[in-house]
Amino acid sequence: MSALIAEDEIIHEVELVWLEDIAGLDYVRQSLDRLPTRRGKPAYHRDGRMVGYALLGPHAKPSRSSGTFRRRVFWLLPHDRDTDPGGLYATGAPAEAVDPRTLAPGSKGRKTERSEGGPPSSAMRGPGATLPG
Repeated sequence: MSALIAEDEIIHEVELVWLEDIAGLDYVRQSLDRLPTRRGKPAYHRDGRMVGYALLGPHAKPSRSSGTFRRRVFWLLPHDRDTDPGGLYATGAPAEAVDPRTLAPGSKGRKTERSEGGPPSSAMRGPGATLPG
């Protein structure tokens, strides 16, 4: 879950790969998965779809016990807002969700008004103001 991802767990990320355009996504779910390689598209075993993943640099070390690497995977479930705008997450967002526009290699991202499904703040409704992304 994103709240449980610490910055020091993702310091070896060098790139985020997006499998689809994130411009239309209010949020993505993120998790740290144990994967056999530093790079490449990981296998996906959840409901829904994978929308992106992180690549690790050469200094990332595998787990001593399993030989796997902890890499972030970004995903959405069938009942998420992008496919069911009036559903469970019409407002609010899952605990592991963050606004994809706030993500970067080595940065866990954050929730925003957009990811939470709320209206823009009064400061953002001012003359000429626009929401980021």
